[in-house]
Amino acid sequence: MNFDGFDLNLLAAFNALMLERNVTKAAALAGVSQPAMSAALGRLRRAFDDPLFIRSAEGLRPTAKAQEIAIPIAEALGQVRQLMKPAEVFDPNAKPRTFTLGLTEYPLHVLLPALTQKLAVLAPNCTIHVRYFIDRDEVVALLDAGKIDMAVGVPPTKAENRILSQPLLRDDFVTMVGRDHAIAGEKMSLQAFLSMRHILVSPEGQHYGLVDQKLREHGLARTISLTLPTMFTVPDLLRGTDYVATVLRRVGTTYARQQDIIMFEPPLTLPYVPFDLLWHRRTQDSAAHRWLRQVIEEVGSGV
Repeated sequence: MNFDGFDLNLLAAFNALMLERNVTKAAALAGVSQPAMSAALGRLRRAFDDPLFIRSAEGLRPTAKAQEIAIPIAEALGQVRQLMKPAEVFDPNAKPRTFTLGLTEYPLHVLLPALTQKLAVLAPNCTIHVRYFIDRDEVVALLDAGKIDMAVGVPPTKAENRILSQPLLRDDFVTMVGRDHAIAGEKMSLQAFLSMRHILVSPEGQHYGLVDQKLREHGLARTISLTLPTMFTVPDLLRGTDYVATVLRRVGTTYARQQDIIMFEPPLTLPYVPFDLLWHRRTQDSAAHRWLRQVIEEVGSGV
């Protein structure tokens, strides 16, 4: 296709390069040879008078110009595909299908039980593999490499045009102590909070968290006596000890029903923590992926 001297096939090449960040992988995605993709990149650079992609240790890094034009090009190509090809319909019972989900600890405990129950009814022939990840930015590499189909976790620190997302869950914080703690029958004042021995949950192994950041803004600090990589073990560590922990509310409510844990509102203002459903742009139009994303969104709205 040619438009005012510009080969519109180059837009498909650009989109493949933006998705894969690798000439060889982009060529495979576009169904052309590696030399042809390299030639297309050269023509794109001349057409836009910009390098568009710069080689780096992580692969091809898009320039500001490439990031600027990436979404309009992807949307235009998507509209053309819809005109040329009728929308696919995915039937989860037609044949077996396997999906791989990337989950951090929180959705693993909060979302997955309800999701598996729903899938057992809607798609008993589907197999779900779960890949656990810790670092919120690791999800980008996993999606780029095709090691997972979609993920649920805290949004990455840096937005990437090729990674799409949908808000799914959010939670706020509660402060918890064991039932036998000296403060269990009292009020949780900021002064009392600062005098206690705290558990810090940090999947990345840091010794400083959101609570500490908020305290520091007021010139305050707490005593951290124990750090953990996982939050759902915290309630077990509060029983029979003088520890205190500030964790996401759904972690506490599960155990508070057993009357072993006492919950307080934190004596300082803390933000909500969001959890997004994330997927790669190359799977945006997949009927099977669209179907599973919709199921996950429905489950997320009810937990």
